[in-house]
Amino acid sequence: MNLLRNKHKNIAKIGASIVLMLSFIVLGLTFTSCSDEESVDSDEQSLEISEVELSSEVDAAAIVVGDVIINVYENEESNVEDRNASNTISGLPECVTITVVAQQGFREVTVDFGTEGCMVYNHLLKGQIVFSYTRNPEAQEVLISYALVDFYFDAKNVIGSKTLFKQLSNDNGNPQFTHTLDLTIIWPNGAEASREGLKIREWVEGFQSGIFSDNVFEITGNWTTTFVNGNTHTYDVVIPLRREVICFYFVSGSVDVQRTNFGGTFDYGNGDCDNQATFTFNNGTMIDVTLN
Repeated sequence: MNLLRNKHKNIAKIGASIVLMLSFIVLGLTFTSCSDEESVDSDEQSLEISEVELSSEVDAAAIVVGDVIINVYENEESNVEDRNASNTISGLPECVTITVVAQQGFREVTVDFGTEGCMVYNHLLKGQIVFSYTRNPEAQEVLISYALVDFYFDAKNVIGSKTLFKQLSNDNGNPQFTHTLDLTIIWPNGAEASREGLKIREWVEGFQSGIFSDNVFEITGNWTTTFVNGNTHTYDVVIPLRREVICFYFVSGSVDVQRTNFGGTFDYGNGDCDNQATFTFNNGTMIDVTLN
């Protein structure tokens, strides 16, 4: 009888572990994440942040950095002939200061969120994003180099300096940005995680309107999150992730997820803006998932 009771206990533990791990995957694949105050009880702040929670924060930071650079770059290019144009940029609040230094085609743009910070895309950003590029109206490709200066994302220090490579027209006739990822996030409690890889954003809708809210991107690529203990989590986009800026979630696409002793495919559906998705384990078992 003791053996039978132990067996039932072990099965219950395994079931609970699967539910917990799946919840972390949902966190790791969403573009946005809850703030520390919302997702972690104040009494638990001193506890070690799990690897999957770290990975979800890196995801969110990388997305927001890319969004800001693309938005400000496109605004700068559209107003390059009018130096008296309004500094207001769609999607950015007035507390964000944009400074442009132009010299013989070279542009250095500083996006300053201040020391107190600004709420941007539902996240509190502090510090600066500085990016530069050489402007050539006839060029079909533009390399944008960026650096993060005393940059904080929801109280986490984000360190990085890498590139966004823009093609004015890809094989489908759409603008495309290839984001080379090399970011490190340091939490207030000293936890640390880094991200390397590529995210390719094809701008499929809204790129000629000048309005950020109607933009639609399809994202492909692969990336790896590495932790201070050497553990890694890998992501590989199987079906392009469709991001409609007005929607909180991806509306379609799937990602292959591989973690230590665990893996499967996360699928966002067929185009509806909702919080429903599925996860198919490596053994073929599929379950429904409601995103937070």
